[in-house]
Amino acid sequence: MWKKLLLAVTISTVLFAAGCGDNADKEETKKMENQTTAQEITRKEPTYTSEELKIENGATTIYGRVYTPKGEGKHPLIIMCHGYNGRHTDFAKESLYYAENGYMAYAFDFCGGSVNSKSTGRKTTEMTIFTEKEDLLAVYNYFAKQENVDTDKIFLFGGSQGGLVTALVTDELGSDKVAGMALYFPALCIPDNWRTTYPTVDKIPEVNNFWGMDLGKEFFASIHDFQVFDHIGKYDKNVLIIHGDNDQIVPLSYSERAKNLYPHAELIVYPGEGHGFTPAGGKKAMEEVLKFMNAQ
Repeated sequence: MWKKLLLAVTISTVLFAAGCGDNADKEETKKMENQTTAQEITRKEPTYTSEELKIENGATTIYGRVYTPKGEGKHPLIIMCHGYNGRHTDFAKESLYYAENGYMAYAFDFCGGSVNSKSTGRKTTEMTIFTEKEDLLAVYNYFAKQENVDTDKIFLFGGSQGGLVTALVTDELGSDKVAGMALYFPALCIPDNWRTTYPTVDKIPEVNNFWGMDLGKEFFASIHDFQVFDHIGKYDKNVLIIHGDNDQIVPLSYSERAKNLYPHAELIVYPGEGHGFTPAGGKKAMEEVLKFMNAQ
């Protein structure tokens, strides 16, 4: 049971639940943003620019931050998707790293995807896996039209719930539009877990406060009969999945099954790592993603 597993994991170590909205989390988020800003200001010769970027998508506005390497011409791009109740700042360190190594990086807030989201137009009780899918598609379509983006080198990245959303979008866009996909501990288990909690749709409450965020009935109802592995695996370019063998939220078996489903997938397993990597594990992981992108 997903909920039982959650009791074994402290929220501070779980990317899936980043930014749950209490005072400690708000202070940590602010500290992270201040540290990132300080790094940008004190860098003697910055090799990139960093700025806010809002993307209009009908009734919603997607907020994010884009990191762009200096220099003329087109740049490869990585679009980064946070996990449940997370924020774009969850991947600020990675975004800086990729920009320093020649990649544009855009990390954004899903609309209604967090109590701290800066994206607007959707409440957390209106968010579902499929509204987040719409957000990611809107971000992709925006960048695919930008003159400074190498559209042959657009990579999609997601962690936890953002990994599930990324996998669904990648299969929909296909190999002609996505150069490669990288996932951290993708939460491909979400529909299975909530089907166990709510065996029938009539058991789903109108609002469920889960990990500090109110979710509406549609979040659960929309995935009640959704079989994830029927909707991923067609993408036939390279896929990188990184997962810890001590993940108490998303069983490693889900990534193992995904690895066997994609025609060209690599699964890297980190011994002892959980759902949300340690600093050492996170450093190794982002280096692996850079190596992966460089090889495509």
